[in-house]
Amino acid sequence: MSNIDLTPLYRTMVGFDRLAGMIDQAARLDGAQGYPPYNIERVEENAFAIEIAVAGFTQDEIDIETKEGLLTVAGKKNETEDGNGRNFLHRGIAQRSFIRRFQLADHVIVTGASLEHGVLRIDLIREIPEEKKARKIEIGAPAAQGPKLIGKKKASDAA
Repeated sequence: MSNIDLTPLYRTMVGFDRLAGMIDQAARLDGAQGYPPYNIERVEENAFAIEIAVAGFTQDEIDIETKEGLLTVAGKKNETEDGNGRNFLHRGIAQRSFIRRFQLADHVIVTGASLEHGVLRIDLIREIPEEKKARKIEIGAPAAQGPKLIGKKKASDAA
């Protein structure tokens, strides 16, 4: 993969430094890492689920954390428990420690997680704040009164 220098964007795009930072971060993420495998599913219009194959891990060995729009899932295996005195002829089930990171879109929050049959499921929902939702504005409202919003009552109108 070729490296792209985004430095000129930082100088010319006022207010887009967060976007450029996200592009930089995405470029740094190791896309070649394939362990553990995962699925991302759209359950409903604003509901999603991430399923991660974590065979051999218990709930105590998995940490899930969100911080500043970044979901981090980490599995920690103790090296001393790795073999438990067992003599493997072939070891195809990977049980090594891992860290998986997912960049969450704005207003996406984690609502829960469950571990069943070696699959970790993390449920997500997008909750758009009321002030960010699209609203219709009535045409022809006098400029002195300001725009009249359709379908939304002001506190003064309700009284």
